[in-house]
Amino acid sequence: MTPADTLRLIILSSLWGMSFIFMRVAVPEFGPVPLILVRMGVGALLLVPLLLGVGYLRLVWDNKGRLLLLGLVNHVLPFCLLALATTRLEAGFTSLINATTPIFTALLGALFFTTPVQRQQYLGLALAFFGVYVLSANRLDFALGGDGWFILSALGATFCYGIATNYSKTYLSHLPVRVLAAGSTAMSALILLVPGLLLWPAEPISAVAWGNGLALAAFSTTLAFLLYFGLLSSAGATATSTVTFLVPVSALLWGYLLLDEVLSLQILVGMAITLIGTAIATRMIRWKRAATPQKP
Repeated sequence: MTPADTLRLIILSSLWGMSFIFMRVAVPEFGPVPLILVRMGVGALLLVPLLLGVGYLRLVWDNKGRLLLLGLVNHVLPFCLLALATTRLEAGFTSLINATTPIFTALLGALFFTTPVQRQQYLGLALAFFGVYVLSANRLDFALGGDGWFILSALGATFCYGIATNYSKTYLSHLPVRVLAAGSTAMSALILLVPGLLLWPAEPISAVAWGNGLALAAFSTTLAFLLYFGLLSSAGATATSTVTFLVPVSALLWGYLLLDEVLSLQILVGMAITLIGTAIATRMIRWKRAATPQKP
């Protein structure tokens, strides 16, 4: 990667790490669905101008059904599930669960999209899931008031991302990045419009919550999408995928500095196991078999 790409990667990881902070602060007042309506609605208003021009608008119209489905599985469902999770879970903890996205991407790709999985990757998958267990073993309480359902909510979001990644790669890779970003964001806003307004809170929302909601839309959605797709085009998919490992570190750091969240030994060990497993599963860490000696 060039120095410019490295800078983009660091900024992107920080913006996506901050998204968990923004949600953690804003979601108690907005509620999950109204907050994500703000996120996608403002994001759409900022991104749709990129489509000005008959060619791009035509592409959106011709692919409206697929972009609608992409918006549902890549934005609406996972963002709402993560927002729900942050009503209970710490921002850094939620981001660590979110780091398992490549795991579900690999599994779903192998099951439904004919993407081959190497034997070494199975070890990575198992290791990553063990890391999630280490993180959450003492919090998997599904009784009323427990954290179990919120942890499953965060895992549900990563499952949706796994579907979306494979679907986008298989059916939408021919589209320009601005059509993917702006088109799917606009479709997401349309999906959320009615449920978001119906669930809009009756109590006035504070300026602090509004500030975090708008920052989530402007920085962690609009700017982050532009950085992400630009990095994808410039540095390639493998280099861009390293953001998966930087986002939890960023979220944990911001959570510690801004929300006084605790960095326990359990979280640090679980993070290390999960990220190492993810690195093996995504083949960022790989090893070669020793060559068989030739007989004389």
